Amino acid sequence: VSRGAELVATLRLIYPHADTLCARDFDWLFDCPQTKQFLEWFCSTVSDENVLTPAEVEAYDALLASGKPILEGDALEQALQTCCQVPQVPQLPHTIPDDEGPSLEALQQELQDYRDCQLWRYSKLQALTANLQQELRYLEEEEKAVKRDLRKAERDLEAEIFQTSAVLSQISKAAKQLAEWCGDMGKGQPPALLCEMDLGPYMELEQQATDAFERFIQQVLPGTIQAPDGSQEATERMDAKQTTMPKSLGTDGDEILWDQDSYCKEVSQMEKARICAQREVIVMSAKVEGNRAALEWAQRTLEALEENQHVVEAELRCQAATLQKRLHALRCDITHTLTHQLPPLLKAEASLSCLPILQRQFSLEDAHLQYIAGRQKEAAAWLANQQSRLDLLELCLKRERKELDQNTAWMREMETAMRETQTRLQEQQSYFKDASSSQKDCPCTWINPKDLSAVRLWDMLVGKDQKKQLLRSYEALAAQCAQLVEDQRVLEAQLAAPTSQLPALESSIAVLYQLLYNSSNQLQLSSPEIIELMEQLNTMQDNLHKMLSDLLSDLKVKRTSLESPILQTERNLYVYFYCNEERLREVVEELEKQVSASSK
Repeated sequence: VSRGAELVATLRLIYPHADTLCARDFDWLFDCPQTKQFLEWFCSTVSDENVLTPAEVEAYDALLASGKPILEGDALEQALQTCCQVPQVPQLPHTIPDDEGPSLEALQQELQDYRDCQLWRYSKLQALTANLQQELRYLEEEEKAVKRDLRKAERDLEAEIFQTSAVLSQISKAAKQLAEWCGDMGKGQPPALLCEMDLGPYMELEQQATDAFERFIQQVLPGTIQAPDGSQEATERMDAKQTTMPKSLGTDGDEILWDQDSYCKEVSQMEKARICAQREVIVMSAKVEGNRAALEWAQRTLEALEENQHVVEAELRCQAATLQKRLHALRCDITHTLTHQLPPLLKAEASLSCLPILQRQFSLEDAHLQYIAGRQKEAAAWLANQQSRLDLLELCLKRERKELDQNTAWMREMETAMRETQTRLQEQQSYFKDASSSQKDCPCTWINPKDLSAVRLWDMLVGKDQKKQLLRSYEALAAQCAQLVEDQRVLEAQLAAPTSQLPALESSIAVLYQLLYNSSNQLQLSSPEIIELMEQLNTMQDNLHKMLSDLLSDLKVKRTSLESPILQTERNLYVYFYCNEERLREVVEELEKQVSASSK
């Protein structure tokens, strides 16, 4: 039968829910030397005889109903405190008279009481040590759990990065397909321009996304969103957004925030309490050692007095002055030690005992900073996505502006060419008039080589590169002129159509210029609000990186200092502040009873 099963069987006598306990969960308690002795005594002492029978319970209820005084509650606690008080040892006089000194039996009884008190304190310290070891194991398990959570968070972050890369690759492929489609559209009919489209719905969607992002930033880092131009309208809009936000939109990082002032005060109070307790322990230990030495000296003196009283009395009288001086010097040394040497040591020891609390605080701050860093990465990803969309829109607008500039230059060249053509046509008309007048004067059909205007007109219309014709008629020249007039009409018709579209093109160019330059002389590659927000995020990221670096270096130094065996032992004693004092008092009383029973 395991020792845990024996303990559970004993608990069934006094605990009604003992059947729900697992015996294997209590086996490790018997392996601990601090608890093994108590558990063995508990299992051997508690039996059916210690459990009240139904008749005894009824008799106790009847006694309560009778109204007779019963020693329980506050009265029993006061009686137990009175019994547990340590008797004060009277100070020994400098000279011990024959008839006024305490008896040897009284001194032995007082010495026995002091030994019992020392045993009680020793058992108390053993219980505290066991509790401290258990707390240390709990902290180690908690540290392992935190490390596992951190590794899991890193894996999740890597998975999110891979997913983001895949999404970006898909977006790039879609952009390439869109560019190819736009190129195919350019080969046929010209597609509609973005500057001619209504971008209001798209800008409304972007504004909704920006509002959602601002709410997200307010949830993670309240107070970081500011109006870019400091205008009253933007401030009122942000206030309205903050008032319409639900109160339930909290973050997990807010749960680990605390009041720094109250925390520092609490830590300082705990250090003061530890210093006071350690000082009391040291003073009490010194008093106990002094009293024990006094008792031993008194015992030796009494034995010497019984053997040779006169010689001992003479030696005591001779040594009285010397002992007085030594006693005065010792008191001065003790006062100097308690005043100047002991407080710095106790203060340093109390500061070292607070290192586990500070380590826990830093771990909470580290978790909070990691949470904020994760949120900032999400915000940066969202901003990168929005910036990519805006950059794509900007590139499209730039491309359209370039095309419009090219069309404008082409139209200007066409206008210049048309003016030159009109000038040539006017010259040709004048030539035609000269030709018609010459034809009236000379009704011949063939062109006379001496008619220089007709020859120049023929060379202009037909061309000098062609083979010279022997017979050049005015009818062929008139046919060429008619064809030229027809070509002029076609060109004028073609020129009239683009001229009607010039106002629309000029208005589109003005809108595009307003979007790209934004009432300034410099080209705006992105929105000023987004640039300012990205600068704020970069500054915050740098500050957080610096804080994390300082925190990691500080944690490394403190972890190195905490690995010292002396500091670990001193830190384990700090768990005394987390013990249950009522339960500790009960255990100590049971151990005192056990020691008293064993001594008798």
